Amino acid sequence: MTTELTRPAPSAGVGNSAVDVLGGEPDDTTLRRFLHGLPGVDAVGLEQRSAGLGTRSIKTASKAWALDTIVRLTDLTTLEGADTPGKVRSLVSKAKLPDAADPSCPPVAAVCVYGDMVPAAIEALGARHGDPDDGAISVAAVATAFPSGRASLEVKLADTRDAVDAGADEIDMVIDRGAFLAGRYGQVFDQIVQVKDACRRDDGTSAALKVILETGELTTYDNVKRASWLAILAGGDFIKTSTGKVQPAATLPVTLLMLEVVRDWHRMTGQRIGVKPAGGIRSSKDAIKYLVHVAETVGEEWLQPHLFRFGASSLLNDVLLQRQKMMTGRYSGPDYVTID
Repeated sequence: MTTELTRPAPSAGVGNSAVDVLGGEPDDTTLRRFLHGLPGVDAVGLEQRSAGLGTRSIKTASKAWALDTIVRLTDLTTLEGADTPGKVRSLVSKAKLPDAADPSCPPVAAVCVYGDMVPAAIEALGARHGDPDDGAISVAAVATAFPSGRASLEVKLADTRDAVDAGADEIDMVIDRGAFLAGRYGQVFDQIVQVKDACRRDDGTSAALKVILETGELTTYDNVKRASWLAILAGGDFIKTSTGKVQPAATLPVTLLMLEVVRDWHRMTGQRIGVKPAGGIRSSKDAIKYLVHVAETVGEEWLQPHLFRFGASSLLNDVLLQRQKMMTGRYSGPDYVTID
């Protein structure tokens, strides 16, 4: 079976409050009743669906578009203790023109850095800083004591405000996995709500909030499903698999499950929530599988920067290599891609 990928048009949804969905105030009791009342995940069925989607092909005419789409949906990332302004400037140069030998190569969606590196990233971007849906590049900052999340709420909120005040367009926060696994759902919910509030700027606009679940530490698919719903109920604009610091990071079955939650939320409320698999996605072959998972689960309209991202540091290099090979007639991409 062939999946044809075409560039979608932007779309918008309308929100719905957590109280409306939960049928009550989002305290521990109400959240537990809702989250534990969700249908359990059929692990075998989920993995079989994901494996089946991984064998889908895309038409030859779509291959070049798929590779360019991966570039446009990538958050180019450096999150190391040794990061310097110079390293960030180099990252931004690659973000603006990923293939220096090909000016037609699109820019990435965003650069993702620690909060103290946000000013360096914005300065390096210059006039290219802006909305990735319009072909510009945004600046994402990790916050809330990334990657562990082991800090007081006051520290997490200060971390977020510092990044937003520095000009960050997007905040990637981590949930308190210990609180979640202990069943303190109200605490996790309240922290996301308050971080979301800390994303608001004085002019009334707001940085987008990506909520990192760190699915490799959640142990079960049922926990991933509950954490996804909890993050969305609390106001997350994106749900994100991983920090990239814990293994396993992003996997296709986990991403499929999160996409199914986003699909069900959209059917319930009309609101579109983004998904960001991050960590461990290194090849164009795997990235195209993720595109197919998105197109077949929530629809091609999600294949735009405000609704889907790849969190990656090494993926871009392989995509550029395959893109160059296509242009020279030496493409060696996924074996499941149809060659007409």
